[in-house]
Amino acid sequence: MNLLKKRRHQDEPVLGFGESLIVLIVILCILGYLIIIRQQEPQAPLFIAFTLLAIYGRLRGFSWDTVMDGMRSGLRAGVDPLIIFLSIGVLIATWIFSGTIPTIMYFGFKIISVKFFLPTVFIVCTLVGVACGSSFTTVSTMGIAFIGIGATLRINPGLTAGVIVSGAFCGSNISPLSGTTNLAASVGKISIYEHIKALMITDIPAWAICLVLYTILGFNSRSVSLNAVHQMMHGLANGFWISCWALLPVLLLVILAILQVPAIPSLGLGSLFAALLGWIHAPATSISTITKTIMMGFVSHTGDKTIDTLLSKGGIASMLTSLALIVFALALGGLLIKFNIIGAIIDHISAAIQTPGRLTLATAITCVGVNLIVGEHYLAIILPGQSFLKSFDKLGLKRKFLTRILNDAGAAVNAIIPWSVSGVFIAGALQVNPLRFIPWTFFPFLVTILAVITGMFLKIPKKTNTEVAPA
Repeated sequence: MNLLKKRRHQDEPVLGFGESLIVLIVILCILGYLIIIRQQEPQAPLFIAFTLLAIYGRLRGFSWDTVMDGMRSGLRAGVDPLIIFLSIGVLIATWIFSGTIPTIMYFGFKIISVKFFLPTVFIVCTLVGVACGSSFTTVSTMGIAFIGIGATLRINPGLTAGVIVSGAFCGSNISPLSGTTNLAASVGKISIYEHIKALMITDIPAWAICLVLYTILGFNSRSVSLNAVHQMMHGLANGFWISCWALLPVLLLVILAILQVPAIPSLGLGSLFAALLGWIHAPATSISTITKTIMMGFVSHTGDKTIDTLLSKGGIASMLTSLALIVFALALGGLLIKFNIIGAIIDHISAAIQTPGRLTLATAITCVGVNLIVGEHYLAIILPGQSFLKSFDKLGLKRKFLTRILNDAGAAVNAIIPWSVSGVFIAGALQVNPLRFIPWTFFPFLVTILAVITGMFLKIPKKTNTEVAPA
């Protein structure tokens, strides 16, 4: 039986560069037309692309076993993000129940002015991203609070979301606690601090440019009636527990991040602690009410339509639509890898590289391409990293130059792909269509451009010593 299966796999076709490129272009055309031009929800287009690719693979000569193996391998790569999504849904619901997010909003109204709202949001989200090492956690906590404040201040939700995402992903990019940052360093087999030092060359200038742009945009914001702000604060104070004690779940998450507790248990502990804190404040709340909140999300009943809309969210059920999208995206990516479509293109590109500038550009394009096609930020780091590592060694370039591109064009760019893991999560958490916040999310664009420009100035050392271990 095993011999028959092995022979079947040996007889399967090998797709060349031209065919692989045509398949990718067709898939991108399907996704781009349905999602961007027709403005359809991404789930159906991804399902269509996945199904058509599976049928094409079978007609081309791949066995159904190979097709199913590719789908399963793609899904295995996304187990952690799927659980994180569900955990963040619970975190959002429990943090509203405990008064944590309403408290952040309440104090935010006291200290933030309209003109300085955007740069303040950008700075705070960057700091929180560095502190907790997670762009998702930053978006789902501080981001929700700032979206609420921005709505009251009559600032474009897409603009506010773009500022939040830029700050969150910049902070996560340069945080030693970040999963993607550690992954990029491990792919290059260098120390995390050498990697972060290399990131500073591109990320700090990109951050500074973003700050200037958001400050200018903030000055152009319209003035808002203080009556609307006071009304919102009054509604929050009457409908939720507003207290410094309600900020304890934030402190807990920061402590867990410093202790390097992984994201999934950290989110679980943060949610359970918030639920316990909310129950202590309102002991009359039944266990069934708390479990229903965890499953279906928190439902606000303040009587203020704006507050009830902003703070009725979260829960496991709220993430199920996003999970469906990610499942199809991962399955599609698994088939592309299993059929060696991505591998054939990467091999063709790497064979034509002879200068540091071209190598940098090719690596960045590949990172962006994997994000566009697969939509998974971990794979956007791993696949280009493993593919171009030998090319960097061959030219005698330090591996930190590779890992910098992986973080900037791999992890950060994932935020501005509408059907990616990050794009879907952001849209769900902030309730803003990706096409509305992507144009205002400056950081991923800027940091990728700077990473490519920086690579153009790299020189091949006169004496090329292959870098085996981190210096």
